[in-house]
Amino acid sequence: MTKKTIAWNHLPPSHPFDEPLCNLAAELKDAGLVWTPRVGDFVWDRGAVINYPSPFPGRIYFILNINRFLDIFHTRDNMVEQLVWLPSWHQARAICADLKIDDNTFMERFCQQGGFKTGKDLDTIYRIILSVLDSHKA
Repeated sequence: MTKKTIAWNHLPPSHPFDEPLCNLAAELKDAGLVWTPRVGDFVWDRGAVINYPSPFPGRIYFILNINRFLDIFHTRDNMVEQLVWLPSWHQARAICADLKIDDNTFMERFCQQGGFKTGKDLDTIYRIILSVLDSHKA
């Protein structure tokens, strides 16, 4: 019996953080989403403050060593001010839970906005969060 393998090497290395998603993350920040910088977070350096190349396109960085970022920004508050946090899928779902978006409501909104159809799952989750943050302002 021959073991069948599936090769995924035809897919280019990537991350989900394209320019439209980064702009949505900036809207989340402007809408009041609070972030505490931690190891394991992705961030967008939209102001081009970091003078080191990123392994990701579009000035996206991954916080592997918080002290390296503190060398650049000096404080976590400066990091929060100058960087845009890019919540991962799991972090975004946790934000939904913190905002009291129950699973049924989440799935209803997710499907209405075409999350599965567009292949833009994270964009859709960001939009759901943004709608809740905006409704809290009103």
